[in-house]
Amino acid sequence: MLEDRTTAPPTEGPKGPDAPQAPQGPARGEAIAATAAPGPAAPWPTAYPSGYAVVDVETTGLSRDDRIISAAVYRLDARGDVEDHWYTLVNPQRDPGPVWIHGLTSDKLAGAPLFADIAEEFAARLADRVLVAHNAVFDWSMIAREYARAERTAPVRQRLCTIALSKELGLPLPNHKLESLAAHFGVVQRQAHHALDDARVLAEAFRPSLHAAAGDGVRLPLLECRALTEWSDGSARIGHQSTGPGSYGGANSSYRPGSWRPSRKRPACPYPNPGRWQDGKPLQQGMRVAFSGDTSVERELLEDRAFEAGLHIATSVSRLTSLLVTNDPDSGTSKTTKARAFGTPVVDEAAFGQLLQDVAPADGTAGSVPPPGGPAPSDG
Repeated sequence: MLEDRTTAPPTEGPKGPDAPQAPQGPARGEAIAATAAPGPAAPWPTAYPSGYAVVDVETTGLSRDDRIISAAVYRLDARGDVEDHWYTLVNPQRDPGPVWIHGLTSDKLAGAPLFADIAEEFAARLADRVLVAHNAVFDWSMIAREYARAERTAPVRQRLCTIALSKELGLPLPNHKLESLAAHFGVVQRQAHHALDDARVLAEAFRPSLHAAAGDGVRLPLLECRALTEWSDGSARIGHQSTGPGSYGGANSSYRPGSWRPSRKRPACPYPNPGRWQDGKPLQQGMRVAFSGDTSVERELLEDRAFEAGLHIATSVSRLTSLLVTNDPDSGTSKTTKARAFGTPVVDEAAFGQLLQDVAPADGTAGSVPPPGGPAPSDG
C-alpha cells in the first residue's frame, strides 16, 4: 500500500522483522515544521541548486537485477529547509533479500504496490531537484533501473553524494557510515535501514552541511545522472522467485524471509587474475579486490555484488591484489599498510561503485559467473 506522503518519522520502538514498517504521524496534508537555523554570513551562492530531493531506498540486494522494496523522499528548498516527505513500500515480485537488515518480509510486501504503480508520484517528488543520497551512485542506479523496467525515465539530472560532500568539507568523521554523519551533527537515528528514517536523518544532516558549504564558498560535488532508456529483462531473478539451490528464492536460499544471516563460503572465482587495476580503465573479471574498514552499505552485500560481477574477493592484501577499497586510506590497518608497501591501487567506496557498473569481461570469456558450488580459494 502507498503510505501517507506526510507521515512522520518513526519513533523509538521494536526493530527487526516484526517492527511496524509504516510509522504513524500527522494527517494527510498537515504541514511539517522545519527547525530554522541561522543562515550563513556570506551571501548564498547563486550557482547552488534551487531544490533537493533527499532519497533513501531499501533493496533486495546490490546487484543490477535487484529490486527496490521501499523508498522515501524528503523534499528540501534551496537552503535545505524541509517542504514535505513521502514514503512507500514496493512489492518486488520476488524474494525480499536480506530480511535481517531491512526487516521487510514477503508477507509485509505482498499487498504493496508495484514500482510501476508508484513511479509517477515518485517522479513528482524528484522532478527539478538534485537527488541527494548517502552513497548516491547506488540509490540512483537502483532508481534508474526501476524506471527503465517500467519503461519510463526518472526526472533527475544531477545527484549529490553526502559522502563526497563530507569529504569536501573535511568533516572529522571516523568513517563514512550514515550514523557517523548523523552523530557529527547531533541527529538521532531511530530506526536504521528503514527508508523513511534514514531519509529523515540524512535530510537533517544535509542541511548544516549545505550551510557550511555555502558559508565557505565550497563548490558542491554535483554529478550528472544518466537515465537508462531501455531494459533487457534477461535475469530469472526479476519478476518471479528463483528456485535453484543457493538462489534468493530456493530451498537453500540464504535470503529466506525471516531467516538469520547464514555462514557461507563463496565459490572460487573462475577467471584468472589479469593484474592490477589501472586508473582510468575499467575493472576486469578475475581481478582480486580487498576491502578494509567501514562501508556505507553492508560489507557482505558489497562483496556479493563484486563477486557477481566476476571479481575475486580477497581476504588480505598481497602483491597479487588488484585493488583495495577503503574509505579511510590513512587508517593504518594492516591492509592499507600493505597496499602502500606493495603499491596496490586504492579507491573509496563511491568510486568502486562507479567501477562496478562497467566491469570488462575476462579475456576470452563471455563475462558470466557460474552459480555457487565450491569454497573460495585462499589468498596468496
